[in-house]
Amino acid sequence: MQKMRWLFGIYLALAGMASAQTTFLAAQPVWPAGRETEKNLFVGFRASFVTPTSGNALLRLAASTEYRAFVNGEYLGQGPARGPHGFFRVDEWPLTKRLHAGTNVVALEVAGYNINSFAWLDQPSFLQAEVVSDGAVLAATAGAGFETAVLPERVQKVQRYSFQRPFSEVYQLTPGFDRWRSDLAAPFAAVKCTVQPVKALLPRRVPYPDFAVLQPITWISSGAVETGVKVSRPWKDRSLTAIGPQLGGYPESELTTIPSLELQTVRNRTNVPANKPYAASSALRLGKNEFHIMDFGTNLTGFVGAKITAHNKTRLFFVFDEILSAQGEVDFKRLTAVNTIACEVQPGTLTFESFEPYTLRYLKLLVLDGDCDVTAVQLRELANPDATKARFVCSDERLNRIFAAARQTFRQNAPDVFMDCPSRERAGWLCDSFFTARVAKDLCGDTRVEKNFLEAFLLPAKFPHLPNGMLPMCYPSDHCNGQYIPNWAMWFVVELEEYLDRSGDRAMIDALRPRVLGLIEFFKAYFNDDGLLEKLPSWVFVEWSAANKFVQDVNYPSNMLYARVLDAAARLYDLPDLARQAEQMRATIRRQSFDGEFFVDNALRKAGKLQVTRNRSEVCQYFAFFFGLATPATHPQLWQRLTHDFGPQRQTTNAFPEIHPANAFIGNQLRFELLARAGLGQQILDEAAGYWLYMADRTGTLWEHNAPEASCNHGFASHAAHICLRDVLGLYRVDTVHKTVTVRFLDLKLDSCEGTVPTADGDIALRWWKAGDKLAYHLTVPADYKVEIQNLTGRACVQK
Repeated sequence: MQKMRWLFGIYLALAGMASAQTTFLAAQPVWPAGRETEKNLFVGFRASFVTPTSGNALLRLAASTEYRAFVNGEYLGQGPARGPHGFFRVDEWPLTKRLHAGTNVVALEVAGYNINSFAWLDQPSFLQAEVVSDGAVLAATAGAGFETAVLPERVQKVQRYSFQRPFSEVYQLTPGFDRWRSDLAAPFAAVKCTVQPVKALLPRRVPYPDFAVLQPITWISSGAVETGVKVSRPWKDRSLTAIGPQLGGYPESELTTIPSLELQTVRNRTNVPANKPYAASSALRLGKNEFHIMDFGTNLTGFVGAKITAHNKTRLFFVFDEILSAQGEVDFKRLTAVNTIACEVQPGTLTFESFEPYTLRYLKLLVLDGDCDVTAVQLRELANPDATKARFVCSDERLNRIFAAARQTFRQNAPDVFMDCPSRERAGWLCDSFFTARVAKDLCGDTRVEKNFLEAFLLPAKFPHLPNGMLPMCYPSDHCNGQYIPNWAMWFVVELEEYLDRSGDRAMIDALRPRVLGLIEFFKAYFNDDGLLEKLPSWVFVEWSAANKFVQDVNYPSNMLYARVLDAAARLYDLPDLARQAEQMRATIRRQSFDGEFFVDNALRKAGKLQVTRNRSEVCQYFAFFFGLATPATHPQLWQRLTHDFGPQRQTTNAFPEIHPANAFIGNQLRFELLARAGLGQQILDEAAGYWLYMADRTGTLWEHNAPEASCNHGFASHAAHICLRDVLGLYRVDTVHKTVTVRFLDLKLDSCEGTVPTADGDIALRWWKAGDKLAYHLTVPADYKVEIQNLTGRACVQK
């Protein structure tokens, strides 16, 4: 442990953690006295100051969980970027252009959740904030200028949003509830704060979202509902029923209201198509038991809002989802999350916006009591702003739509870490990150988000509730039940090797050496006499398919992956013994798992003897080829079957029905990698349409599964953008560390393609088109970059 801390110190020094960006001039962390561990407390902080006569004013702040900032009542932004246990990232917001002459008001709303989740860590609440201008402190928490109040409009004792995220949102709103953000004379019941322990601070590093405000495209239907419908077995998610020592929240018996149960007693009585363009200025009238459904045109993530004029006391629900049901309904519980925001609104006019981000294409406005007019329905986006830097356009419009959906998927899943989904979980998942990280370098031109993501696994002294050496399956997250995915920790090491190639960040790799070797030490306890991992603990995960039923006792895909881990560690840290162990593992797996036709998924220990089963999955074959246990040369018959008989068409041909089909995560992704290695460009193009086009056309994003039964916006699926740029455009390898570009032209039934990827040294732009029997191209690269051209088209290649 002492050596690990020493390495952390070296890493922090090399990474420049002591920069001014992580230093407060005067502010200290504070919170209302004695309430720093209270659950779901919504707190307002306000500072007033006179516009400085010169200099650049900025707001610098850090918080344990989410905050929202305003300047003179106008929206400024939200944060923070997330850090690991015991570390907090610092945001800095320029203020000068937003100030007016005289006195200005900066207002902050901060959530103190204090429950375990995958999205925000369960750590005592605090805010540390200051307004400064060229070294002068204009206001600071625990100093002059800031005052604090507990905000009453957000109902405290409500159910969680999901098992993975903290509390849902329920509000009791009165016109003028938000006046305190800009008017110092508005009611603001100030409370005493106490200074909290000193915090370890980190730079934000990742870009700030631009928080674009978007409105629905179409008002698609209206109707009426009936209430009081009897439900014999209402849906009660574990996030409602399992509150206790391992899952924080308020018990069901203590909740002020339970929207997820009430909405199940509501059923559409009519649902009349409208199909009109949505006009923000036109009022949507809603009487008791009436609704309107809006379509934003594509899946989006952000903060839902509207202007509401209540004519009497009104209960308005914002209900949302990524898709419509077959009946044209918005099913708030489809995602096993509470996809609704409940607002009780007193008579008058006010503007409301959710505090937490949500993911939706469709929004249903539903009134169950009272009546109101709703205008200016909107979603304020929360997305990575750099994802638009890359460009891809080809002569096949289907691929263009897939690329657009992949980009949209990425930007919503990579604001500060690489998330699995921006909806149900908002968690930084390993394995997903292996794929999303490639896309980040392609679209954004840097590795800043990946550095933040990996840094979170580096800095904590230990991970609570997990055995020594094991890594969290997602992080920054709490895992109070002690669950982990050993396979995902393996993918972490595999990603590290690619991260070094992408970034050249040797300091990070060296600092993580104790983590990697600690993980290898953890797995030593599970080796059997054959030199394979057996009876791996906790949640052994191969992919979302039948393959996950075959994970004991010896799971061959897990062992294939671990052999790659040993190889990667051997190369990263010059440990040749690990490489020799990896090769021995591969030889044993080939001998035990390959049955002459296919690789078998698992073997079971019976009466002390290991017996290979007949369980065979499609994804197991992809693992074998992806991790080097098989090649087209060593296993030609199997390769022929995989390339010709498997793929999206297998859903209709039912070829080899005894081989359990793969799913989107991760089998289909690995399949594309194998096709790319073989240079099968046209097959990649055709299968891309088969696997992804229906997703892109339905939600504008790419999904967790092949069907829409779960998240329809999953970070790993953005890897389709990497495939478009690498295998269709032809930017096969862009090495910004060594300043080389490898262009590989494949034989495609396309007339033309062009695109751009950003780098720190300048854009790389490629355009190619067919000119008679030749392939013409134009390539622009930054100065000092070397170029290699690989032409697999069968045509003469001409540079223009």
